[in-house]
Amino acid sequence: MINKNVTKLIGLKKELFDEFVLSGQIQLQPARLIPTLKTGDEMALTSIFLSTLKLVKEFRDTFFKEIKLSRSGKIYFYTEATFSDLSKSRIDGLIIVVTKGKITDAVFLEMKNGNNCINQEQIESYLDLAKKLKIDKLVTVSNEFVADSSHSPLKIKVPKSISLLHFSWTYLITIGQLLLFKNETNIEDKDQVEIMKEVLFYFESPLSGIKGHNKMKPGWKELAENIHAQKPLKTNDDYIEDAVMSWYQEEKNMSLLLSRKLGVLVKPFSKSKDSVKEDIRKIVKDNIITGGVSVKNAVSDIKIKLEFDKRVVSMAIKITPPLNKGNIAKTTWIAKQLENCKRKSENLFTKHSKDIWLEANIKFAKENMKIRISNLTEFSELIKDRNDIQAFQIVIIKSFGANFTSTKKFIDLIEQMVLDYYECIVQHMTNWKKPAPKIVEVKREVFQSSIPVVVRDEEVGKIEKVGDWSEEE
Repeated sequence: MINKNVTKLIGLKKELFDEFVLSGQIQLQPARLIPTLKTGDEMALTSIFLSTLKLVKEFRDTFFKEIKLSRSGKIYFYTEATFSDLSKSRIDGLIIVVTKGKITDAVFLEMKNGNNCINQEQIESYLDLAKKLKIDKLVTVSNEFVADSSHSPLKIKVPKSISLLHFSWTYLITIGQLLLFKNETNIEDKDQVEIMKEVLFYFESPLSGIKGHNKMKPGWKELAENIHAQKPLKTNDDYIEDAVMSWYQEEKNMSLLLSRKLGVLVKPFSKSKDSVKEDIRKIVKDNIITGGVSVKNAVSDIKIKLEFDKRVVSMAIKITPPLNKGNIAKTTWIAKQLENCKRKSENLFTKHSKDIWLEANIKFAKENMKIRISNLTEFSELIKDRNDIQAFQIVIIKSFGANFTSTKKFIDLIEQMVLDYYECIVQHMTNWKKPAPKIVEVKREVFQSSIPVVVRDEEVGKIEKVGDWSEEE
């Protein structure tokens, strides 16, 4: 043992770090892509994940960007790290960034698989150790889902100097899969592509211990059954918060499902620190909860509403019609878009047509006008004498019946619903775009002047002509 204690990691010379490793004051293992550990072991999973970050540049860049870890310098990846001078805790993963011979950035990682959940006592001890070592990032990974990486499955007090981030394994797998699509985030190196494929094959195997969100929490079933039985609800009932958190997890899972199908990262609606309380109040008052997903370049976000009392799920997109046309022309325009949906996805359109509705947002009206698309021919008559239509919504409404309360069947139904809705309707819809202003020809009277003149068309605000007009001889 050298005649010094480990007192910090950030700012420590890499040379001294290596001496601490040789003396045993810091104990760790280099991450291996093929660890000599049992398949499905958490440390095997940790080692493979860290090695993939090391070997696949685009995967590393994406992950580092999200956790705000420096990408400049030499990067080292370790598993099973202990700092015996400070703590008995063993950290699953450690990444350090070395610049000009010093450790300038670092992150702790705690990994779980199977049904193992992030443990609060463990994380509190890791946070304490990170603070002592001046490490400002701790990342947890498990099969638990959260609405956003800045959220944690735990209710835990985190020091202001440290960021506690969480990722589900499904999210990390999705990031890897997106890198294999032909898009602007492709993995450039062919060998790295093959490494990513092999790692994903392992991660997606049931033997790895990774699994998606396939079951709502028990609180979901209890809430759905209590509302159906018209039992009184209280905002401090723990099972309601359990149900809300489970819905957030499913929102995230739907986003990742669409991401893998589309090849772009789909995001669930963002949540604030007050979202849980607000959604609990909404459930207690109105028996509903809302959410949605955002798809890059789609016609609009997909808004989702769950009605517990009716056991109904609805999804909606908003479409802007030609605002320079009358209501009849707007209705004809949206009817043509729906006809295009039917032509391009005929089987799905026919399957769901009885559940698809057209809503018109009419200026100054208290409520939207709503009609089944199967009765679209009647719509023109209903709206021709109304105020201007400002927007349309295409809504699909499905009754889940008793399956609404099922912790497994609910997930199967809503995930198939969002896939069908996107394929059948959303991907074929476009918004009207206001045309660019055109140059307008105007008549001018020629007048005598020796002064350069700028003539403007006041209507469109464009410069029409610049000249030095002189008196005719």
